[in-house]
Amino acid sequence: MTATAAERQATPSGGLVVEDLEVSLTSRPVDVVDDIDLVLHPGEVVGLVGESGSGKTTVGTSLLGYSRAGALISAGKVLLEGRDVLKLPWKEVRQLRGEEIAYVPQDPASALNPSIRIGKQIVELMELRGIGTSESRRQGARDGLAEVGLPNDDEFLKRYAHQLSGGQVQRVALAMAFLPKPKVLVLDEPTTGLDVTTQKMVLDTMAELCRAYGVSALYVTHDLAVVANIADRVAVMYAGQIVEVGPKETIFAHPSHPYTRALLDSIPHLSQARALRGIPGRTPAPGARPDGCRFNDRCSFAVDECRREAPALRTIAPDHEVRCIRVEEIGVWDINRGTVPDADPDRQRDVILSLEGLNVFYGRKHVVHDVNLDLAKGEVVALVGESGSGKTTISRSVGGLHKDWTGIVNFEGRELAKSARGRGAEDRRRMQYIFQNPYLSLNPRLTVEQIIRRPMELFGLAKGKPATDRVVELMEQVALGPGMLYYEANRLSGGERQRVAIARALAAEPDVMICDEITSALDVSVQGSIVALLEDLRKQRGISMLFVTHNLALVRSIAARVEILQAGRVVESGPVVSVMETPREEYTRKLLANSPSIG
Repeated sequence: MTATAAERQATPSGGLVVEDLEVSLTSRPVDVVDDIDLVLHPGEVVGLVGESGSGKTTVGTSLLGYSRAGALISAGKVLLEGRDVLKLPWKEVRQLRGEEIAYVPQDPASALNPSIRIGKQIVELMELRGIGTSESRRQGARDGLAEVGLPNDDEFLKRYAHQLSGGQVQRVALAMAFLPKPKVLVLDEPTTGLDVTTQKMVLDTMAELCRAYGVSALYVTHDLAVVANIADRVAVMYAGQIVEVGPKETIFAHPSHPYTRALLDSIPHLSQARALRGIPGRTPAPGARPDGCRFNDRCSFAVDECRREAPALRTIAPDHEVRCIRVEEIGVWDINRGTVPDADPDRQRDVILSLEGLNVFYGRKHVVHDVNLDLAKGEVVALVGESGSGKTTISRSVGGLHKDWTGIVNFEGRELAKSARGRGAEDRRRMQYIFQNPYLSLNPRLTVEQIIRRPMELFGLAKGKPATDRVVELMEQVALGPGMLYYEANRLSGGERQRVAIARALAAEPDVMICDEITSALDVSVQGSIVALLEDLRKQRGISMLFVTHNLALVRSIAARVEILQAGRVVESGPVVSVMETPREEYTRKLLANSPSIG
């Protein structure tokens, strides 16, 4: 999609045009991204989506004339009001960053100094950018916070970043980005890991400010459901190239590239349970991309010509372009493909785990109040709620990782000790915990084999060659090739690490797995494959799961029952189909209304 002179002239003042952008490695002549053309109009949000490794963030930071260590912007133009950002002197680029083109990072905490109070940080930003006078800047900070829906009193201005919730920190970052009134805003996965209510608040705030001030926004994300709710246009990236671009309504109703369709097939729906599936294989790294179409080795529609010929972006409808030579031959995509019946609410239940009167404390603070729930054999029960609702606290108490609680946790009719250390080895073996962050839950210096073998040796299940054979078997179950057996964990992607964590839990041959937000930061395709894996394990081995999440659409596809938590209390519970189709509580209706969906 080459941005023509006519398009640039049609882009009003404040818009941005990217032409033939290419970013390469400095160590060898290999493209990281190439053939990137985009037009961002004022007041418009363009969603840039794709799996990890597709080059989304590389494109986003290139708009600021920045490339990470080991890479350089080797070709192309980034035109802001006719000026090529990539050819400006270094001092002008520094002045332009944050003032004319602003950036909001994925981790909001990295945008704020943890040792400086919020109010002072905003005032310092205004001083640096020459905004206002010394007398007016304090009021400017208050106005900026009010604009993003935050308190602006003295007490809030005196807080540090660690005293704010994730959503508050992200909105402070947005306020700081908008204060200089930039022309372009680059948002790099700014809502990853936020609960649905906070996410919607941040997204609505961002969209309103962009349209109010005529800011062109590039929203980088792997979450297509979020893009469906906020973007005006969508560009889909794969292996360093844009493979499809068009209006949001067109991309989601009539996706034409096989990769776009595969991503959409990986997404759960609020309205109907789906048999989720991932995309076979993985995104090829720079220097290891196949000849021809870069998606051909993962594409079910590929023919010999796809492997020989590298396709160009071509127009197939007004404002809709696709990089595929078979686009007219692959038929129409159906949004309802993959739907399955909801879990049977009247299924016979054989309870394996129950909580009675669970109250949890952090010191003197009472955080979970009188929770009662149960989990049957071969069943998935979801714990859902906003951040701070008590989901993880309950799961950690059940797993014996937090011991300051009262009440009863029964496992097969036996009362468990409060802490894992006080429980017998057999109880610890049969109840395994999978943590949210795969980067922190695995020792980066151990090999995959060592990580998965450890539970077998710890619980006396296997050692020596039988243990190694069992590791290989488990790796096959979680769709990891035997070639990764001797990889250290730091060589793996987030999705691969989470699969190793699941394999490690399975190595103990558990009856119950506690899954704590295990898909929250993963690509939708990886999430789809992990959910499919968990469903297979549930059916084949009868494993029960307590599944902590803030993603209600995912709950519809994976769980039989759901517990809705608010401020440490269960406010609604029951079969998933009943709770999601006929919610009784206003809080549940609010969560459902705030959940992003492509439907």
